[in-house]
Amino acid sequence: MNPEPMNPEPMNKLLADLVKLLTLERLELNLFRGESCDIGSPQVFGGQVLGQALVAASATVERRMVHSLHAYFLVRGDFNAPIVYEVDRARDGRHFSMRRVVAIQHGEPIFNLSASFQSAEAGLEHQAAMPDVPPPEALADLATYAGRLPADVSPRLRGMLEQPRPFEFRPTATPYFLQPGALSPHKSVWFRAVDRLPDDEVLHRGLLAYASDFNLLDTATLPHGIYFPSAKLIMASIDHAMWFHRALRIDEWLLYATDSPSASGARGFSRGSIFARDGRLVASTAQEGLMRKVTLP
Repeated sequence: MNPEPMNPEPMNKLLADLVKLLTLERLELNLFRGESCDIGSPQVFGGQVLGQALVAASATVERRMVHSLHAYFLVRGDFNAPIVYEVDRARDGRHFSMRRVVAIQHGEPIFNLSASFQSAEAGLEHQAAMPDVPPPEALADLATYAGRLPADVSPRLRGMLEQPRPFEFRPTATPYFLQPGALSPHKSVWFRAVDRLPDDEVLHRGLLAYASDFNLLDTATLPHGIYFPSAKLIMASIDHAMWFHRALRIDEWLLYATDSPSASGARGFSRGSIFARDGRLVASTAQEGLMRKVTLP
């Protein structure tokens, strides 16, 4: 008699909870409901709505993988209430499918997403080179910098750093909130999920959409010597775009290299390139957000 297989080690609870958050309840053929989570921000984290909307769209597509998405944040979400996702099957062509998603909360739309899916095809290839940065093993996790914060730092910033997360973040240079004054609008961070995940490309892309909202828009604050979060600045995502170039695993190290070419009109614009450890460019991002300076009394 063969011995019974050993039970695998349980997944890290924080990561398991995030996977559960992206596992939506199907209410109808094109209607889904997702729970919300408080991660310490004053509203629903934008990456949560982005990831859930992408999962909802993906659930209506067969044998095709998302290659791009474009989203607008309309109203701040309430993390005390679930969110309903209504999917419009806009088109199914020979090679591409288009989906539109509206996220609804308290009877009102709070978020719109358009996503395009493609059947696997071979073709011409090229890509930008990955930046030359230290490997993640040589760097400290972002949470370790909490102990180096000055005593008068924003309690919200300290709380954000100390809060356990389902991802590891390892900046390649001293974080901007420990460097006073204006900085170049460039930074890069290694990140990965804290535990192993199933071999499910849809899940990995959904989690990457979630994580892509970290470390992006705040790049636009660097030339102004104001770090996020700050009482001197109101920041909120306006839109978010992603392009998925190659297969990826979010439970393996990825490098998020971001820059901000412009800020104007109380808006900051940032873009990012996400590289796998082997140098493959797996995704690109772009985001514009409200960046309104507050005049303190």
